[in-house]
Amino acid sequence: MKKLLFLIPLVILSCKKDAAVSENSATEDSVQLVEEPKPEVDSAAIRDSIIRNSAAGKKVLDEGIMRDDEGNQIIRVADAAQLPFSLGDEFTAENQTLIVKIKNFKNPEISAVVTPKNKEMNIRINQIKLPNGDYDGPFGRELKNYEVPENGEVWLIIGRSNMASGEAKGDFTISVK
Repeated sequence: MKKLLFLIPLVILSCKKDAAVSENSATEDSVQLVEEPKPEVDSAAIRDSIIRNSAAGKKVLDEGIMRDDEGNQIIRVADAAQLPFSLGDEFTAENQTLIVKIKNFKNPEISAVVTPKNKEMNIRINQIKLPNGDYDGPFGRELKNYEVPENGEVWLIIGRSNMASGEAKGDFTISVK
């Protein structure tokens, strides 16, 4: 019984907690408000990173919006208003090609880079189809400042190089500006 009488005040004191109150000795005269400049953050890059790394974003990169898979030909469609953009895709067969159709292209030039996940992958920009129907190519993995003489639909045709060896299957990204 004596032990119980001793424990009751101890339990009551341990359960009672007061908020810590701190006194501020600063007055209005001694405090100066300074606005720290906010670092410039590229909101598009953050949004793109969030989208690209989300489960839904990965599904879109794998299955794609505006993506048709017809045998050995993958067709992706984008509007030039989305430039610059990057598309991720994968070749699962040796002789696959990817056609990136860019609608409403009005820029005087186009640049593109193909970046495979495996650096030894046999992949390049094979051809470009201009709005007037002309084709040009082959190119390497990079197409720099290619002049587009008129407005319209531009195609980038990506595939393996028949003049080179290496695995033609795998993941890659094409960035278009």
